[in-house]
Amino acid sequence: MTGPVYSKAMGQDEIVDRPTVDAPFGRALADLGAERPEIVGLTADLGKYTDIHPFRDRFPHRFFNVGMAEQNLIAVAAGLAKTSHVPFATTYGVFATRRAYDFIAIACAHSAANVKIMAGLPGLTTGYGGTHQAIEDLALMRMIPGLTVIDPCDATEIAQATRAVADHDGPVYMRLLRGQVPRVLDPDKYRFEIGRAAILREGSDVALVSTGLMTERAVDAAAMLRREGISAGVLHVPTLKPFDAQAVAAFCGRAAAVVTAENHVTRGGLGSQVAEALFDAGVMRPMRRVGIGDAFVELGAVSTLFDRAGMGTAGIAASARQALGVTG
Repeated sequence: MTGPVYSKAMGQDEIVDRPTVDAPFGRALADLGAERPEIVGLTADLGKYTDIHPFRDRFPHRFFNVGMAEQNLIAVAAGLAKTSHVPFATTYGVFATRRAYDFIAIACAHSAANVKIMAGLPGLTTGYGGTHQAIEDLALMRMIPGLTVIDPCDATEIAQATRAVADHDGPVYMRLLRGQVPRVLDPDKYRFEIGRAAILREGSDVALVSTGLMTERAVDAAAMLRREGISAGVLHVPTLKPFDAQAVAAFCGRAAAVVTAENHVTRGGLGSQVAEALFDAGVMRPMRRVGIGDAFVELGAVSTLFDRAGMGTAGIAASARQALGVTG
């Protein structure tokens, strides 16, 4: 890979053994910017830490840093959208949702403004504690009418989703993975589509339904379980809204038990949506939810925080065994 190598996110220290792509969002947006002059970039003093600076470097006159003012960030983006621009506004997920929620709801969603909100540091991608960890953003964002909500898995999906978001007419909230992002999905085979879940593996014993970076761990957990003789399937759900309830119900209905995995609190996000989809479809299965409990997470190394929360590969596999009633 050529070009500059950008820094890790604050506290990002997890070691990956898959190929990685540097700044997939910023690179994809810069390529889009060359094709579409209406695309502009904005940030709230977090250009470096949201990977938008490749776009800034190529198009400095189409990039705006509003400073540490997240409400203003959303308001300016909404104004630009009203003048036929396609604004991509970046900040941390905690700042977008906790500080600018009303602006997203009214200036963007209620007004159907074509604003793309790109949210860094989702869940436990930083060890900087509750002030920086967006652990409830998916639940908050999916409740806003008319807002599309996306949690991509890896570098492949981030690049593809960035293009899909630009093509989509309407407001979008998308989580970002930044720095050196693992490549889990084959870019020659995988195709992201807003509102569509993707079957990565079939399995008859347990259905692992995951979103975001937890899909990487779900894939690894499925491989671990299969070595134990447990048939584990993986359904990746990158779009929390609109939600592919039909695909989720059909996939889970083919297995004996269900485990959801999300980099988010276990109430209000993916786990809740899967439970709702299964109930509505009349599919009753033993189910376990892997994610963050009802508590702010302390400071610490990211890998340690994941293990403590039971959100690593071993934790997902353990939840699958529990759902199946497997002991020993």
